[in-house]
Amino acid sequence: MKKQWIGILIVGMTLGTSWAVRGQFGHEQGAAWAGAIGALSLVAVSNRQDWYSKILTIALSSATGWGAGGMISYGIVVGFGRSTSFPNALFGLTMLFLIGGLFGLLGGGLTGLTLESSETKKVRWGNLIAEMTAGGLIFYYFLVGQLEFLMTPPRSEAWAICLGAGTAMLWYMTRNKFRSALRVALITALGGGFGFAFGNFLQIIGNILEINFNMWNVMEYSIGFFGGISLAYGVFSSSWPEKSFEPEKWENKTAFLIVFVLIPFIVFSQSLGYNRFLGKFKDLSNPELFALLSSLSTGAVLITTAILTCHRVNNSRAGFRRKDVLMILLTFFAAYITVSYIVTGALTGTFLLNHHLYWVNYFIILFLLTRKYPAFFENLSSEPDCKSWLIWFSGLLIFIILLALILINIHGEIPGTHNRFQV
Repeated sequence: MKKQWIGILIVGMTLGTSWAVRGQFGHEQGAAWAGAIGALSLVAVSNRQDWYSKILTIALSSATGWGAGGMISYGIVVGFGRSTSFPNALFGLTMLFLIGGLFGLLGGGLTGLTLESSETKKVRWGNLIAEMTAGGLIFYYFLVGQLEFLMTPPRSEAWAICLGAGTAMLWYMTRNKFRSALRVALITALGGGFGFAFGNFLQIIGNILEINFNMWNVMEYSIGFFGGISLAYGVFSSSWPEKSFEPEKWENKTAFLIVFVLIPFIVFSQSLGYNRFLGKFKDLSNPELFALLSSLSTGAVLITTAILTCHRVNNSRAGFRRKDVLMILLTFFAAYITVSYIVTGALTGTFLLNHHLYWVNYFIILFLLTRKYPAFFENLSSEPDCKSWLIWFSGLLIFIILLALILINIHGEIPGTHNRFQV
């Protein structure tokens, strides 16, 4: 059993590091890139040949799920957790639990559906997407438009869209008996929710102690790490079809183009273009040169990554092997870290400690992946244990209440504080 936890740790560290890197880019595209890397590591650890053949579609589903949560605004919610009043601090941590839970719910749920889809029981993706879209619109206009429940005014309330989409996804799983996917979605929701709330607690503690480190990055690593280990635990303790069908060629091509071309291109256009760098380096003596070099360098990294991945995919027409999955994972992962160095000013001589820690995590993961470990537990579950889930859910809420009580009693007014309620 101890060896199974090594694989779970690998996935947690991979998604945690990727999510920390995501902080340099933000939004849906950054979360989608991180989610794809997490899925690649999950498949690499699984040791299932039939999952290797679905690696591109699994990465796409994970990127879609985790990326969808990227539309949620949470900057002000983080500020609520920094309040000195208990109602505001509790509201902040609880809402971060909900937001992180939605990341995990969608990311874990869509990944689980791809894993459970088989020849005898296929996911009807068109129907699912339509239902999730309708659910998102209904929940948004009911909760925000009619009831005017505002989590993060005056910013976007897109959390309600994700809540509606996630609820529709759960209903689809229940109706169509995708039990293992449902179980993974619920478990990953708990992990992601806890990771975000606990990460905010760690961030505030670090600020209080005046630790000279990017504590925002600590919070981001926390949601990725706990979301990753809960995703891996849910997958490796669940029962799946013995044989998954191979995706059609057009499905693999589409997944490749979206994950390895479109998502990096959007990241580039939103965060890595010449004008973006020019704004960052405007105080330097020669900002135009550094902006041009940085933009060209990131473009070269992204193009090289796409070419290397395409070459690996084309050479695997007879079927993906573990080494193919590892090469795709490590290349895509390394590119994400490298680009994060450049976007924060590496070519101008600026290097941050947290970026060096990304590489420390990367090489630890690389070392652990050199060996195969048993991934799946001996006793697998094919049904979600709702009673146990409710106990865990209640226990985590009680723990979050305790965290809020601790926070309001150990600090005074700190920068970045917001109050949702005047008490």
